[in-house]
Amino acid sequence: MKKRWFILIAVVLLVAVVLAACGKSSYKCEDPYGCVNVAPGQPIKIGAALVLSGPNESLGVDSLGGVEIAVDDFTAANKDWLAKGKHSIQVVKEDSQCSAEGGQTAAQKLAADKSIVGVIGTNCSSAGEPASKILSDAHIPLISPSNTAPSLTAPKTHAECYLRTAHNDKVQGKAVAEFAYKVLGAKTMATIHDGSPYAEQLQQVACDVFKQLGGKCVAQEAINVGDTDMRPVLTKIAASKPDVLYYPIFIQEGALITQQAKEVPGLENTVLMGSDGMISPDFIKAAGKAAEGMYLSGPAAVNNEEFNKKYEAKYGQEPPSAFHLHAYDAATMLLNAIKKVAVVDKDGTIHIPRKALCQALFSTKNFKGLTGTLTCNQYGDCADPKININKIINGKYVPVWPKK
Repeated sequence: MKKRWFILIAVVLLVAVVLAACGKSSYKCEDPYGCVNVAPGQPIKIGAALVLSGPNESLGVDSLGGVEIAVDDFTAANKDWLAKGKHSIQVVKEDSQCSAEGGQTAAQKLAADKSIVGVIGTNCSSAGEPASKILSDAHIPLISPSNTAPSLTAPKTHAECYLRTAHNDKVQGKAVAEFAYKVLGAKTMATIHDGSPYAEQLQQVACDVFKQLGGKCVAQEAINVGDTDMRPVLTKIAASKPDVLYYPIFIQEGALITQQAKEVPGLENTVLMGSDGMISPDFIKAAGKAAEGMYLSGPAAVNNEEFNKKYEAKYGQEPPSAFHLHAYDAATMLLNAIKKVAVVDKDGTIHIPRKALCQALFSTKNFKGLTGTLTCNQYGDCADPKININKIINGKYVPVWPKK
């Protein structure tokens, strides 16, 4: 009788051990950067480091809409995969503002959360420079929908896990110079920047190409973010009576330059030009009638009626800036890469290896996005870059070049 009891107890213990082993994860993380482990019932967390306050808020609100709609679409298309562990996708939002300090703070907060898998952001290149380094050091990929400064993807300054779906300003600066020289017939150009990587590098590319075409850059001046009296700089520029004044800065200072340029003698016949940092209804409102007839370069508008309907249904307004589709593509790339490298346990736990995720993003090839067909190079430039020159006509941004 005792023997039977011993056998019964042994069988029970064996079953208990087997059941315990089945409940345990068999996955062993061997990724050199470690893994994010998402337990059943927990969300997969991605960050959004975007400008969510201040005069350039519309740029971040626009991008956040693209990210959230991409999450909605991915969730709808991958219900079965997510359902294995009762997972959702959570977007953790941080305000990167439009400054180095804002980008640093947002990146540090997101990097401190070890459950963050990847981040969409930043909007402004000045925020992107510190954020890209902080997040890469934490082995967290950062994909920007609107950073355009060439330095961010230059071989010597590129951060390991940084990518962008926005164009490189080597493309935009060239388009500005060609339009000014070949279409407007300008022979002289003056520029103003605000010291940000975006503005300083973009105006330099435009000047370099303009000179290569045969034109002359007669002045390259700088203002500070927060300046309100632009007349001293404008008066200095007016002495050379440039054919074109190009100031690829942001909404607040851009509006003031636009208004005050109309008041400075010597600039009566100067064509005003800006770029995508000022493409927003907020700029037109701030600059008023003075903006009428000026030109702004930016990403070629893609008319995606399906996306626009989703945006209006979700937020009750049209997208307020130019990079919502770039944000959608960035978020979709990230989510697709997460699914590609993830290992799912029987209990639904998702294991996401960090280095493998970065590598999967950089191996993106012929991705059919809403902004075009995206292929990432080794330094994170993924865009299918197309630039339009827009003219403000009756308070609207109207594409005028290149001609279709």
